[in-house]
Amino acid sequence: MDGQENEQPNNGDNDTPATGRGRRWAVRPRRGDRSVGRGRVRRVGVALAVVAVALAGVVLGTFGGGRVDTDIGPFRAELTLSPAITGGSTVDIPPLGALQLDSHDGPTHLTVGLGALDQRRTEALIDDPASISRASQSAVTDVRNGVLRLGLRTIGATLLVTLLLAGLVFRDTRRTAWAGGLALVITGGSLGLAASTIRPQSLEEPRYEGLLVNAPAIVGDARRIANDYTKYAEQLQRIVGNVSQLYTTVATLPVYEPAPGTTRVLHVSDMHLNPTGWQLIRTVVEQFGIDVVIDTGDLTDWGSEPEASYVGSIGLLKKPYVYIRGNHDSDKTAAAVAQQPNAIVLNNSITTVAGLTIAGIGDPRFTPDKETSPAGSGLTKQVADQVIGAGEQLATTIRKSPQPVNIALVHDPASAGPLSGTCPLVLAGHAHARQVSKLPQVPGQMTTQLMVEGSTGGAGLRGLEGEKPTPLSMTVLYLDQDKLLQAYDDITVGGTGQSQVSLERHVVPVPKAGAEVPVTPTPTR
Repeated sequence: MDGQENEQPNNGDNDTPATGRGRRWAVRPRRGDRSVGRGRVRRVGVALAVVAVALAGVVLGTFGGGRVDTDIGPFRAELTLSPAITGGSTVDIPPLGALQLDSHDGPTHLTVGLGALDQRRTEALIDDPASISRASQSAVTDVRNGVLRLGLRTIGATLLVTLLLAGLVFRDTRRTAWAGGLALVITGGSLGLAASTIRPQSLEEPRYEGLLVNAPAIVGDARRIANDYTKYAEQLQRIVGNVSQLYTTVATLPVYEPAPGTTRVLHVSDMHLNPTGWQLIRTVVEQFGIDVVIDTGDLTDWGSEPEASYVGSIGLLKKPYVYIRGNHDSDKTAAAVAQQPNAIVLNNSITTVAGLTIAGIGDPRFTPDKETSPAGSGLTKQVADQVIGAGEQLATTIRKSPQPVNIALVHDPASAGPLSGTCPLVLAGHAHARQVSKLPQVPGQMTTQLMVEGSTGGAGLRGLEGEKPTPLSMTVLYLDQDKLLQAYDDITVGGTGQSQVSLERHVVPVPKAGAEVPVTPTPTR
């Protein structure tokens, strides 16, 4: 009909084009759909950035502001928080070592660094024994208050650092606020987890490190040691590193110029776990040009497995280290020394090092606890036979040697007697006091000199129990091309009233004829 439009029937499929051919057109995404996807990715990226900034702020803020100074009993202490995986606490007591406590869980580690003793408060504790009990109770309160202040300070520091960092990164108030809030949640949650998992009983089961490994067994009267601790600690701070001052008095020393080919030997003994001894040994080895270090025993106190880690400093010396076992050293101690790349352990055996032929034997006793060990509790005939017998065994070994022995090593000077005439020099320790003497000469044989070293470790913790701290001592021996002793320097470090290292030089020492050597062992040390 005229005036009417031709209409195609609609089959109900809106996607079918008007041509009626039945094909479908591909549906194209609208611009709005693409922008939604990009928006989601952008939001995820922003969220991750906020989390990263918050975590960075927490770490930086904890390291930067997570520390406070406080008084704990007679000590001035520094409390420090640091991020960690397993939690726990460390109590540092320089220079004696540290206590490790399994005190709490969570990603925070507490370090309590005990500094100098307050002289006035320490004297008050010593003068009034009852005040020690009161101080132990107040110390708990001091720690609690200090930890509370530390927590608040850490939260404030992490929040401030995070806000500053987020402001620089985002330059957006909303995102900065989100980062600050997240940092607050992370820090507060970590501290809350630590607080909720505190284990007070961990104080009863600490793990000891350093010189404190055997503190519960050997400290003894804590009040007496506390009285000397401050003086001792101050001495160590001044003397270590001051070995270069040894030659400030060179004009007063006997004239001696080591000839070319001189062998320099450093004799140390009775370290007794004192880590300061290693610092001094390293300095002397470097400044005196030492060729070989000789250790006549008692590196440790109880010869226990945890103490074996103490010998790791031997490898740092980079010089041959010849060692014999003392009566405080176990077979595990000797085995740990033998594992060091530069160490040689002698036990009725001979070695040649730095051009010297050295023979040595370990102490036949193992008496870490002289109070309970029968072998160390008295100078019995059995003990005398053991110690002197060790010297006889070594003498037999030396006489069978195809080459002459230059130096023999024993721990107890009482073992030296049978060695007379077998070699020109015998080195020993054990007595914690220097002694130079000549062994009774055997007719028709060479003269033998005995040199007993003091304690290079200041007798360890035992050195704090007397009226004056035991000094650290060692000796530099100068042997000529014939491997004969020409001179030696006695080095003494520390001791109450001394402010620097002292050196006493001896040139070609000639001990008094007939000087006696003990024929029975000295008391166990």
